[in-house]
Amino acid sequence: MDKSEIIGYISALIASVFFGAVPTLAKPVISNINVLLLSSIAYLIAALTFTPIAKKAKASLVKKDYIILVSISVCGAAAAPYLYFLGLHQSSAADTSLLSNVEIMFTVLFGLIFFKERLRPVGFVAVAMVILGVIIITTDFRFSGSFLQLNAGHFFILGSMALWALDNNLSRIISVKMDTARLVQLKSVIGGVILLATILVLGVPLDISPPQIPYVILLSAIGFGGSLYFFLQSLKRIGTIRTIVIFSMSSVFGLVFASIFLHEQISVYQTVAIAIMLVGIYMINRKESIREKIEAPEI
Repeated sequence: MDKSEIIGYISALIASVFFGAVPTLAKPVISNINVLLLSSIAYLIAALTFTPIAKKAKASLVKKDYIILVSISVCGAAAAPYLYFLGLHQSSAADTSLLSNVEIMFTVLFGLIFFKERLRPVGFVAVAMVILGVIIITTDFRFSGSFLQLNAGHFFILGSMALWALDNNLSRIISVKMDTARLVQLKSVIGGVILLATILVLGVPLDISPPQIPYVILLSAIGFGGSLYFFLQSLKRIGTIRTIVIFSMSSVFGLVFASIFLHEQISVYQTVAIAIMLVGIYMINRKESIREKIEAPEI
């Protein structure tokens, strides 16, 4: 393992710790701040955080790269965070952290469908285990009621994970052509401006109280900006699948943070679900499970 790979693995782990803190940081303020406003502020502050260290994009960028940049900004820095905070508002921080594991399943599936990656039989078993974990979390094994009575917040979170998974695959293409801090800055400012424009069009009040500001700054600079920066550093060093596998540890950190700081109880079902999902995630990362192309995939 060379130095670049070591940095990649460490970066993915740091990203997982930072993103794991998001539900715990956001939960105390999510009920008092409009979700669109919180999403916009989070990414605009993330953009400002990385502006001083961002370097200009390389001249090798072509029209397709700019299309990808706008696409990942819309998916990953506008639509996904909005759905994520909407789901968090209706779910516990612990459940939100656990459901974040499904991002790897969507990432792999999109890689198979759109980026010509290959999944072997053991990989399909692994994906099935992740899905089983999601079913356990969203139902608590209570199947007697109507499916429509399940927590709607869970489905918003799953929707955000699908969008972030698409973002992961597209970001891999452009991350090798741009300075990481510059990519975080541009992606965050585009997504933040889109959300801000939506707020102004809908006439959403720009209300935020002073006690909420520290939470919002930490959430923005570390939870989103910091995690995205280290995620992209890892992405271009060890690839999409290995990065997202390590990044999935954010669910473990999120569960611990929610238990320590928000005093949320960790149920037996949650423990079983995370064990099943982590085994599935490990299986996905095995060499015989999936073959990931080293070069950037074409679209």
